[in-house]
Amino acid sequence: MEETLSHDHEGHLHHHAGGTKRSLAIAFCLTASFMIVEFIGGWLTNSLALISDAGHMLNDAAALGLGFFAVKLGEKPPSMTKTFGYRRVEILAALLNGLTLWVIVGMILHEAWLRMQSPQEIRPVGMMAVAAAGLAINLLSAKVLHSHKEASLNVKGAFLHVLADTLGSLGAIVAGLIIWQTGWTFADPLMSFAICALILASSWGFLKESTHVLLLGVPAHLEFSKVEEAILTTEGVCCVYDLHIWSIQPGTEALSAHVVIAEGFDEREKVLRTLTSTLKEQLGISHVTLQLETSHESLEDEHGFCTVPGARGKCPVNNSGEAKNDCDKKDHPGCRHNHSSEQ
Repeated sequence: MEETLSHDHEGHLHHHAGGTKRSLAIAFCLTASFMIVEFIGGWLTNSLALISDAGHMLNDAAALGLGFFAVKLGEKPPSMTKTFGYRRVEILAALLNGLTLWVIVGMILHEAWLRMQSPQEIRPVGMMAVAAAGLAINLLSAKVLHSHKEASLNVKGAFLHVLADTLGSLGAIVAGLIIWQTGWTFADPLMSFAICALILASSWGFLKESTHVLLLGVPAHLEFSKVEEAILTTEGVCCVYDLHIWSIQPGTEALSAHVVIAEGFDEREKVLRTLTSTLKEQLGISHVTLQLETSHESLEDEHGFCTVPGARGKCPVNNSGEAKNDCDKKDHPGCRHNHSSEQ
C-alpha cells in the first residue's frame, strides 16, 4: 500500500485581520464612551430601560474588547504545539460573547420583574433624550461592524451585541414616549421584556453556529454527500473512507480523506491534482489533505470486497480488470459498507 499526502496551503488562514481590528476598535471606543453617559442618564431619570441598556453596553464594550484581543491573538503564527495557529480563539470569543448576552438578559428580566411588582417614578423626557443619543451611537457602531460580520463569527457576535443595544435604545425611546403621554410606567419594564425576547431570538442561531464550528461540524454551506460524490466521480478513484470536513474558522474550510485508487490506474498524480483542484475551485475547500492508497489487499475480505467501515465507491477490480461489485448497491451480499449519507 502506497501513501501520498497532499496539502493545499494556498490561502491557508490568511485573512482580513486589519479591517476587522479597526472596526472592533472604533466600535469599542464609541460603545465604552457612551456607556458612561447612558448610565448617568438612566440614574438621573430613574429609567430601568436606560440603566439596563447601559449595563448591556458595558457587556458590549467587554465583548468588543475581547473580540479585538482574539483577532490580535489569532494573528500569531502556528507553533510546534498549536499547528493550526490561534485562529480558533476568535470562535471561543464568539461563543463567550453569545453566552454573556444570555446572562445580561437574565439580569434585565429579574430587574424588570421587580419593577413590575413595585413601579417607580420615571422622568420620560430625559430618558428619551439619552436613549436617542444612544441609538445614534449604536447605529454608527453597527455600520462599522456590518461589513465584517459575515467573514468572522467573532465580529458577528460583537455585531449582535451592538444590534441588541440598538433595540434597547429604540425600546427606551418608545417606552419614554408612552410614559410621557400616558403616565403608564409599566411601559418601561414591559419594553425591557420585549427587548430581552428579541435578544434571545437573535442570539440562538449564532450560539448554534459557534458550537457547530467548535465541534468540527460540516460547514453549513457544504453538503457531505456532494463532496463525497465529487471525490468518487473523479477518474481513477475506486472508493473513499474516513472523509472529514470541518471549518478551522468560517471561510477557512478543511478536508481529510483516504482515497483508494482503482487497480490498474497508474496516473496517481493526476488523481491528486484533479481532486485538490475540484475541492478548492468548485467547493471552496482550501485546506485539503488526501491519503492515496493504491491497493485493497489489506482491506478485502475472503470474497475480495472492501471491508473498511464507511468506505463508499466501487469495490476493487479483479486481475482481469472487471469490477467485482458496485458498493452503492445495498443488496450485494459481500458489501459491508455504511450506505448512509453520514458517517
